[in-house]
Amino acid sequence: MKAPKSWILEYVDVPEGTTTDELTARLTLTGLKLEAIASPGKDITGPLVVGRVLTMDPEPQKNGKTINWCTVDVGDANGTGEPQGIVCGAHNFKPGDLVVTVLPGGVLPGGFEIGARKTYGHLSAGMICSARELGLGEDHDGIIVLPEDAGTPGEDVRPLLGLDEEVIEFEINPDRAYALSLRGIAREVLVSVDGASNFRDPAVRETPAANDQGHPVVVEDAEGCPVFVARKVTGFDPAAPTPDFITQRITAAGMRPISLAVDITNYVMLETGRPIHGYDADKVSGAIVVRRARAGERLTTLDGTDRALDPADLVVTDDSGIIGLGGVMGGETTEMSDTTTSVLVEAAHWDAVSMFRTGKRHKISSEAGKRNERGVDPTICEAAADRVVELLVEHGGGTAHAGVTVVGTPPAMPVIQVAGDLAERVSGMPITEERSVECLRAIGCDVTGTGTLSVTPPPWRPDLTDAQDFSEEVVRLVGYDKVPSVLPTPPSGRGLTRPQQLRRRIGRTLAGEGFVEVVNFPFVGTTDLDALGLPEDDSRRRLLRLSNPLSSEAGYMTTTLLPGVLRSAAKNVGHGNTDVAIFETATVTLPRDAGPAAILPVDRRPTDAEFEALDAALPAQPLHLGLVALGEATAGGWWGEARAVSWADAVEAVRSVAASLGLEVEATAAELAPWHPGRCARLTVDGEVVGHAGEVHPTVCQAFGLPKRTVAAEVDLDLLIGRAVHLRRAPTFSSYPVAKEDVALVVDATVPAADVEAALREGAGELLESIRLFDVYTGEQVGEGKKSLAYALRFRAPDRTLKEGESAAARDAAVKLAAERTGAVQRT
Repeated sequence: MKAPKSWILEYVDVPEGTTTDELTARLTLTGLKLEAIASPGKDITGPLVVGRVLTMDPEPQKNGKTINWCTVDVGDANGTGEPQGIVCGAHNFKPGDLVVTVLPGGVLPGGFEIGARKTYGHLSAGMICSARELGLGEDHDGIIVLPEDAGTPGEDVRPLLGLDEEVIEFEINPDRAYALSLRGIAREVLVSVDGASNFRDPAVRETPAANDQGHPVVVEDAEGCPVFVARKVTGFDPAAPTPDFITQRITAAGMRPISLAVDITNYVMLETGRPIHGYDADKVSGAIVVRRARAGERLTTLDGTDRALDPADLVVTDDSGIIGLGGVMGGETTEMSDTTTSVLVEAAHWDAVSMFRTGKRHKISSEAGKRNERGVDPTICEAAADRVVELLVEHGGGTAHAGVTVVGTPPAMPVIQVAGDLAERVSGMPITEERSVECLRAIGCDVTGTGTLSVTPPPWRPDLTDAQDFSEEVVRLVGYDKVPSVLPTPPSGRGLTRPQQLRRRIGRTLAGEGFVEVVNFPFVGTTDLDALGLPEDDSRRRLLRLSNPLSSEAGYMTTTLLPGVLRSAAKNVGHGNTDVAIFETATVTLPRDAGPAAILPVDRRPTDAEFEALDAALPAQPLHLGLVALGEATAGGWWGEARAVSWADAVEAVRSVAASLGLEVEATAAELAPWHPGRCARLTVDGEVVGHAGEVHPTVCQAFGLPKRTVAAEVDLDLLIGRAVHLRRAPTFSSYPVAKEDVALVVDATVPAADVEAALREGAGELLESIRLFDVYTGEQVGEGKKSLAYALRFRAPDRTLKEGESAAARDAAVKLAAERTGAVQRT
């Protein structure tokens, strides 16, 4: 929001000598952040004065252009008092007019230096300026003609044109729509700047009472349009120029002057914050009706766009059909033009939510819509309309019609209960209840009671809806800069929770295994699940839809971490990384159709029952681990050949994580997308499935742009953490020597190695210290459809040295049980 300083001070007084920097510094401290301070004439240097045209001689040129050779009285500004000879190409002035003249030595915006130079056969010493040449607008059709009483020749013209005006630009938060007006900014100056006084509210004025002579208006949707005011001005002169003060102010505020009628509505909007719309009254047929659009209706708006309307859109209609999108943009059929002599003024209050949705739906952004969608004071419609009528009559030569139409009443503001000491408790500052009441009344609230205050916010502050909003208002007026910087004292004996400690342990374990952590958005699309090859009945396809997704291609909360880590791995591959090992720990979202979640209060701690009800309504969000690896597991060199990543690496990574938690994971063969059917392991702990790992299916690799043989795993960390051993027992060490036994067993190729290992472990008995699969062989020596599994068995007793027969007997018992359960045959 850009606001000329003089315009602000027209409505509020500040102590004499208050600088712009002091003013803006205090406003910034109370929440009206300064963006910039600009001056239209800061780039203009040198003599810029009032000149009176003495003579004006038209001279046609060979190129078909006619120039004017002028003599201009500039007083003593040129040092001689003699008239100045100037060539001018404009024709919208005459002898005797006062004009803006820059003399040799002056510099205009853009570094345009003015000097005496010969042109069109004359020595032109200076320039008669247009608005664009001075940076005051885009008008370049003619030069600026000053009012007759503007001043005497030779006087500095800067104050007259507002070139020495300081324009302050503020950053306005979306919830503070009242500050999108000079009325709101001046009110902020009143409550923010020490010594500010005498607020003159531009919206406080005597207005004529409603009568039955006004234009008929019917509001069918009172919730969408609580107040509609209509006034009419007849006999308006469409050719009347916009007064300089209006042009200068709306230009300084960042708006473009268009015509007197439009400029006045924009001026009043900037002044009061109330958007105004003007219709060509002669083009409006019959009564105005405000309603919701109907299916199939269309409207061509003022920007020339033909729009298909939505049944949720509020529209303004007459007997001819729809003539405007209420509160957003008017229609083309009733637009004011250079032939408009009768103006129908509309000042209506519109539902902010409806305005926001309509603007977004039709991709319309306007100054009026920006204010309506944030919430505007509903009590000033009559005053704003009356102000527009007053200016139209004063500057457009019109006559105010006797009819005044007022439909509806402003909605009442709610009464909020606020604890008198709330601001003190929130801020930590010594703020008394009396000081809180003083601050709340300063911003326009009605406050009654003691202890617990009954506070009614002013109608221009729809953002004040709960007790904490009022405490924030008190604190900002007292001063955010006075809030003490006090670090809270943490209670003793507290640190990371047990789950937090275990999560960090998991991260350190994976980092030690060579994995790098990544973080992805928790959003997914159905195309991602298709790329994973998930069947239609897969539970991971039950997704929670986002109401406002960042991307239409990822409109759901994810149920699996695999799409994210696979995409991250593919990005690494795309950047030339051939060896990738990454992991992510994050929650997934599993819908459970428990109904809508309740909105908990913010002015007190919710009860346990309210917390339980909220938890029951929320979807399950278990913590998962997803990991992906590809390329070489170990690099090759003089020490040996490289080893490529295999599905076993994914399984072992999960086993390492489980081991860090004191758990042991068992792996069995399984089939589950997106893994390769023959290279997928189901991972269990104490018989409960915690996840899967293995080699990613080739079609999935292709879909994500990954090389074949990429491996991945996903496990439920909540299940692992819930089973984690709190205090692990230290292993018992024996000082006696170990007995080594190796066995090679031939089994069917379909028999899982884990089953063979389990049988050997059970059959070996208590003397078995460890078992390790160290070789897998397939070939002619074992026969087709067979494989040889070689295991290293290590036996040790805690209290003695084993005899050769004891370890051999244990080995034979292990082989016997493996043969019974898996059909294993010992190789010799």
